[in-house]
Amino acid sequence: MSLKSWWSNLLSSTPSAAELTDAALDSATGGALIQIEQLSKLYQEGEVRRTVFKEIDLTFQPGEFVVLLGNSGSGKSTLLNLISGIDRPSSGIIRINGVAITELDERSRTLLRRDQIGFVFQFFNLIPTLTVLENVTLPQELAGVSFHTAEKAALSLLTQVDLADRAYTFPDKLSGGQQQRVAIARALAHDPQLVLADEPTGNLDEETGQKVLKILLNLTRSAGKTLIMATHNPDIARSADRVLRVQEGDLVPVVMD
Repeated sequence: MSLKSWWSNLLSSTPSAAELTDAALDSATGGALIQIEQLSKLYQEGEVRRTVFKEIDLTFQPGEFVVLLGNSGSGKSTLLNLISGIDRPSSGIIRINGVAITELDERSRTLLRRDQIGFVFQFFNLIPTLTVLENVTLPQELAGVSFHTAEKAALSLLTQVDLADRAYTFPDKLSGGQQQRVAIARALAHDPQLVLADEPTGNLDEETGQKVLKILLNLTRSAGKTLIMATHNPDIARSADRVLRVQEGDLVPVVMD
């Protein structure tokens, strides 16, 4: 599958807002952006059943920066996929803005992702045949936004990540740090309330990673967005409002030094 097709599958759908049915709505979230109740996720690996999460309860508040800390394979990425509706839990409920995404069909989950969630990945997932500007506008265009409107938002964000002068450059002409800054602009172009970042500095050297992290934090905090970041790096965790260690099927609060 090409990267463009992958992005299309992730974000492109044309359900109406009415498909977020009353049955999926619940206002009793206590002001939380995300509310997770009794969430479990199991995988069957041959004859072995692996428990990734077991009956966890958790909330994320608007504007909060939360780090999910843990080793590779601990379940950090799985939780991000569950929150975004890419993956389905074995049991339990996840609500975003009062919408129980675990009760939505696939097309409605796609609509919610498209409108409310931005993604930043370890591997930048830029489409090599598109320019920087076209990469940033792509998710909006898949959502039906006119190119003129998408271009205006994209150029503004590229200015904020200090890459306006590279708007018509192709990704292979950029450094790793520059490509990740493009990915950040792409994640924020549709003004999502929630940003999910999966090891966003994991493919960068320490100095470049720090610069990219600073840009991501500045842009999300200044706009009051919720940022949930998966990482194995405790230095990144020290910048967070809250740190949760993913271990043994649970999420354990951590107090950083």
